[in-house]
Amino acid sequence: MHTKNLALAAAAAALLMTTSVATADVVADWADTTTQIADDGANTIRTMALAQSAVYEAVNAITRRYPRDHVDLGPAQGASIDAAVAAASRKILLHEEPALAARVEDAYQRALAGIGDSEAKKRGMEVGERAAADVLAKHAGEIPPLEPYRPAGPPGLYVPTTIPTGWSLAQHRPWFLKSAAQLRPGPPPDLTGAVWARDYNELKTVGGVNSTVRTAEQTSIARFWATALPDIDVGVIRSVATAPGREVTRNARLYAAATAAMSDSEIAAFDAKYHYLFWRPITALRNGDKDNNAATEREANWVPLITTPMQPEYPCAHCMLAAVIATVIRADNGGKPQIALSTTSNTLPGVTHHWASTDDLVQEVFMARIWAGVHYRHSGEVGRHMGEQIGDVVADAYGMR
Repeated sequence: MHTKNLALAAAAAALLMTTSVATADVVADWADTTTQIADDGANTIRTMALAQSAVYEAVNAITRRYPRDHVDLGPAQGASIDAAVAAASRKILLHEEPALAARVEDAYQRALAGIGDSEAKKRGMEVGERAAADVLAKHAGEIPPLEPYRPAGPPGLYVPTTIPTGWSLAQHRPWFLKSAAQLRPGPPPDLTGAVWARDYNELKTVGGVNSTVRTAEQTSIARFWATALPDIDVGVIRSVATAPGREVTRNARLYAAATAAMSDSEIAAFDAKYHYLFWRPITALRNGDKDNNAATEREANWVPLITTPMQPEYPCAHCMLAAVIATVIRADNGGKPQIALSTTSNTLPGVTHHWASTDDLVQEVFMARIWAGVHYRHSGEVGRHMGEQIGDVVADAYGMR
């Protein structure tokens, strides 16, 4: 090869390497922006999954680090990764959250202002736009005409008038599972059995607002995980993505796989919840004399530590999300559970939790929902197992092991 050609090739390689390394955190930064906007919009986890899938397509088209589907995103070599990530995120957010367009455009313009005008910037914007369009086309039609929630009960009988949450999610088509019911677990414990008595009495002892057994640390952990928004889960992913030495395409794949797995987990969780319609502890403990189990003594005034979510109990969705994220992170980490993790919570501001392994994270969430008084031990075990199964399916689909 001529000296001139060698120099040009070296310069091009240096440009690509500089772009990839210098922008490794851009995926995490835009994931935060997407999460914040989605949290205030009509969708949360699904919007995040769409955005991170588009980001991954765009980034991988530029770096070509991992095997790719044969999707033509146009000229990508030398394109600005920063511009591609911003454009992909913007297009998904405008499609999914049109009412928040002003916030989306503000974030987009601020991102572009930090990228010098160049052919690389223009090409990156084009790649990001095409990646988002491809993802939206792939996932069109996943939400069928939804059957509205119909309160149960005989005509004339009063039932609570607040509409439960998550009903419609069970009707969505998952991305990687064959159906929402593919991993539907067996039924909750028999109310006359020993497992039910164990779970009932554990909640009665440690989950009530006036518990004298639960420690101050356990109470704090329960409040930390009381959030209903996924920003706490995305924070765990961010703690991995922003660690030293990460590469931008690897980060994009991690976010894409984790959020897609979260989305499928949400669908599977609500399919099971509304299939079984199992009672929450606040209902069960106030009706302990009606379950035909001599070991479950009624506590007429029992109240959980945190407000009970407006949805059926079984299985534990928080446990499922923690397990699915842990499984994807473990796959990204070469199968090893030992990794530094952390996140913050919108229900306990100013506090950061840290873990030394994915197992520690999952165990904390599992126990937090018991200490909060909103989930039974068996439900947490089932949710954890379902999350691991979904995480395995998605990690395999993304070639993470």
